[in-house]
Amino acid sequence: MSRTTHSTPSVVYSEQEWHEKLTPAEYAVLRDAGTERPGVGEYTDTTTTGAYECRACGAEIFRSDTKFESHCGWPSFFAPADSDAVILKEDNSLGAKRVEVICSACHSHLGHVFEGEGYDNPTDQRYCINSISMRLVPTP
Repeated sequence: MSRTTHSTPSVVYSEQEWHEKLTPAEYAVLRDAGTERPGVGEYTDTTTTGAYECRACGAEIFRSDTKFESHCGWPSFFAPADSDAVILKEDNSLGAKRVEVICSACHSHLGHVFEGEGYDNPTDQRYCINSISMRLVPTP
């Protein structure tokens, strides 16, 4: 799994502006790298066709044609919308080695990516993404 780093986000707000723009629950996940409880997110079981945008900045991050049923409690995708849509960052918090998924446009936390779990998809990766970090724009 390749890891990329980008030093400067293209969408920048002050902490005060992020607090004004996002609800407290959105802020907790997107800006403080929190995680919503499994099974409660609005997109966990959604099969609607469309594009998923970062809820913080509106950048397209995933598409419905890469979403799959992982039964893990969060929406799962096997690839981002574009290779530059997200940043993968090593995350050693909580005593585990994981890979954090961050929006490349605003550097907001989206979730984590795992690989080698045996899912039948083209990449053998599971981008486990918080519903609250995204907004689905259905295809007309």
